[in-house]
Amino acid sequence: MAAHLVKRCTCLLREAARQAPAMAPVGRLRLARVAHKTLTSSATSPISHFPGSLVELVEKEQAFTPYVENQVDHLIKKAARPEELLELLGGSHHLENNHAALVLIRLSHLLSEKPEDKALLIQDARFQKLLCVLSGQITSVWHGTLSRLLRSLYALGLPRTSKELQSVEQEVRWRMRKLKYKHLAFLADSCATLSQEQHSQELLTELLMHLERRWTEIEDGRTLVTIMMKVGHLSEPLMNRLEDKCLELVEQFGPDELRKVLVTLAAQSRRSVPLLRAISYHLVQKPFSLTKSVLLDLAYAYGKLGFHQTQVSQRLAADLLSLMPSLTSGEVARCAKSFALLKWLNLPLYEAFAQHVLNRAQDITVPHLCSILLAFARLNFHPDQEDQFFSLVHEKLGSELPGLEPALQVDLVWALCVLQQAQEAELQAVLHPEFHIQFLGSKSQKDQNTFQKLLHINATALLEHPEYSGPLLPASAVAPRPSALDRKVTPLQKELQETLKGLLGSADRGSFEVATQYGWVLDAEVLLDSDGQFLPLRDFVAPHLAQPTGSQPPPAGAKRLAFLRWEFPNFNSRSKDLLGRFVLARRHILAAGFLVVDVPFYEWLELKSEWQKGAYLKDKMRKAVAEELAK
Repeated sequence: MAAHLVKRCTCLLREAARQAPAMAPVGRLRLARVAHKTLTSSATSPISHFPGSLVELVEKEQAFTPYVENQVDHLIKKAARPEELLELLGGSHHLENNHAALVLIRLSHLLSEKPEDKALLIQDARFQKLLCVLSGQITSVWHGTLSRLLRSLYALGLPRTSKELQSVEQEVRWRMRKLKYKHLAFLADSCATLSQEQHSQELLTELLMHLERRWTEIEDGRTLVTIMMKVGHLSEPLMNRLEDKCLELVEQFGPDELRKVLVTLAAQSRRSVPLLRAISYHLVQKPFSLTKSVLLDLAYAYGKLGFHQTQVSQRLAADLLSLMPSLTSGEVARCAKSFALLKWLNLPLYEAFAQHVLNRAQDITVPHLCSILLAFARLNFHPDQEDQFFSLVHEKLGSELPGLEPALQVDLVWALCVLQQAQEAELQAVLHPEFHIQFLGSKSQKDQNTFQKLLHINATALLEHPEYSGPLLPASAVAPRPSALDRKVTPLQKELQETLKGLLGSADRGSFEVATQYGWVLDAEVLLDSDGQFLPLRDFVAPHLAQPTGSQPPPAGAKRLAFLRWEFPNFNSRSKDLLGRFVLARRHILAAGFLVVDVPFYEWLELKSEWQKGAYLKDKMRKAVAEELAK
């Protein structure tokens, strides 16, 4: 034992003397560094074919190696074919320590792109002999190699009845307390992605439990971000701990780490407001140089999570605007969609999007054009070169529209209705009975939302296209569904109804939550005579209802008023401009013969007393009538 130790120290000193600079003394610190480097195993074979950077964290780790590399280690590293590795089991080669595990890891790497050869390999007698050798060496396999070994066995597709696989899993259980945090995360990712067997899922449960308990061991941002990306989604308690750790280490993050955390949160739809605020603060305060890919990912993440931070949005828009000449059509479409989800209308940026479409009219694909058009409709954006832009849209969609997915066809025609650009042929295409029948009576939420847009398209054809000759939706289809009124009552809605009831005095003088045949719900409806007095609604004909009530026509000079409340989510971010959907609603209600009384949230919040609220509504009604008379 002493002789072996002396021999080993001699090798270390010789290596230190060789690597030290000629003029620098070999001090204790330098010797320690060289010794650390020399004692690091270089026999580990890369398995970069496994997805994710947890592989890099485990492979780049410096592990203690109790012996100098020998010929077998070099042969394992240089092997280019599985046959070369299997030949090591015969002849004069002696596999010891980590060798059997390293051979299996290397085999997994070589067969990663040849899945058809895995079954033949498992049946090979030499492979079975290799597994037997591994069983005898399993207790001496190093921790880092053990974690990669289990992943390799899963990737090779060993049957769940394999005793060798069960032996490796059991060894992992015995060593779980000793394994580093990154090894636990690597093993959890392996169990989750490469094996769905019950035994591996049981091991995964144990690994997640240890990860949840030992989360404070994470010390650097790179490891934290990697674990969050790869393992965080497997456990809600673990993800909560990782978010707390992110708040602690966020000052250390660079732009790439911030991007990865945001994209991870967006992928899991986790709107962690404290963490999002912290990330936004550092994005604004630190002079990061953000690349195009980082900017696009940040815009996507903020849009997906619906997190509004004015300074971040302004910076993203300004930086992307400067990069517009280098953006592809796909990137422009992705960017437009992200800012539309964020409800952030930056006019110069969106004008640049429209100009990009016009400049690349011959190359832009229909899917990309569709994404841009839907983004414009959501924000109710009309480009300066509106005629040229929509001429191109109609030209591109003319022959392609019937071949698109039915729900996408409805979305596109609805977007054109919002932007007041729908043509008769496009309206006819989606209102044809053979087309819309597939959405009638469907129970899925997606189909119900699509049918709701069909009601809006039908209303556009009926109210805004007097020359439209049909077809239209049948009367049975436009009848309001129970779900149209099944919505949570907001504080503004409740206060508005209570104030109006006080003004009306009698229940028959007004209606609340009025579902129209146009697919829109009025917050309230009243009828005023020529003197401004309330009339009983039920006595008079109401053509906007799918099932009209009353038989008398309204008296001459009578005015029908619709109250529409506009909540905070109905507006563009940091703006008093309504989103496209609500602009369309207001336009339809006006076209149906109503005088619209708008009740935006920002005006209502300034009213403190009941008297102020009542006076506000009276003044709004007087102004609506006066504007109508002024016409």
